[in-house]
Amino acid sequence: MATRALSVIQGSWQLLRFTAVASSSFSTILSTLLPLILFYSISTDAIISLFMILSIGALFFHGVLTHLLNDVSDYKSGTDAHSPAILSGGSRVTQDGYFSVDDLEKLGDRLIYAIVFSCIALVFFGFYQISILLLIGVWAAASYSCLPLRLSYRPFVGEVLSLFPSMLALGLAGAWLALDDLPAWALQNATINALFCVAWVMVHHIPDRHADQQAKPKKRTTVVWAMEKFGQAYSRFPALIYLLLTGACIFWLGTERLWAGLGLLVIVTASVVLVTKMNINDDQQVSACEKIMLLLAIVNAIWLGVFI
Repeated sequence: MATRALSVIQGSWQLLRFTAVASSSFSTILSTLLPLILFYSISTDAIISLFMILSIGALFFHGVLTHLLNDVSDYKSGTDAHSPAILSGGSRVTQDGYFSVDDLEKLGDRLIYAIVFSCIALVFFGFYQISILLLIGVWAAASYSCLPLRLSYRPFVGEVLSLFPSMLALGLAGAWLALDDLPAWALQNATINALFCVAWVMVHHIPDRHADQQAKPKKRTTVVWAMEKFGQAYSRFPALIYLLLTGACIFWLGTERLWAGLGLLVIVTASVVLVTKMNINDDQQVSACEKIMLLLAIVNAIWLGVFI
């Protein structure tokens, strides 16, 4: 009994992939909450409560539900079986014997039903904002990996309709719940952090491109599409596209947020150089680049939070 309990704990931690979730999600949350601390008259207790609620939500939706559903989908299609599995290739909890794919599938279904029913109850009691945020989280996780949509298997669509909206909502949530309206800085910070996160995910998909090609059905991610369309060297192309979109937000920040724009320019430039120079055929090097981009995501989010 104790051995099984320990195995469940170990498997759950592995499924969570805490470092990646914390680097992207927590920093996005902090990017909105920092201005509330520095420039608004909101109590510390309220900010701490918001941070805890949003962090738990991010861990649940991005760390548990999304990874769980994605693991089931990729296990069934066979892409994880061919993955180099460094930082990519799923959590490996099924391959490592912690959970069966049936267990994951049943748990995923139950969690989705529980959240949907909870949203109905929240609407009944007047908690409309929380209900909307929960529904966005469910939509992102389910649409990204589950049939009939399974948008992660379609180039650009998975990022545009699943990944980006979920990260944008997470970035907006703090200001939306704490303030009467959404200030421009909140929308700017949330958009920039979400785009940077998508760019990071594109790097994350590079080591899996050949495994994704062998999946049945083929997991035609944006990276696989770019490789098949233009050649191996263009596997980095999707990450560069989203980094350039992130950098284009400098014009949105304008002179009103000059310091925020200058910091963003430095971080995006460093990321572009990093992605351009990395050897896409060296999985270890790509993973090292991915880790650096996670650190840059944290710096970027905090910088934007300080200079509004």
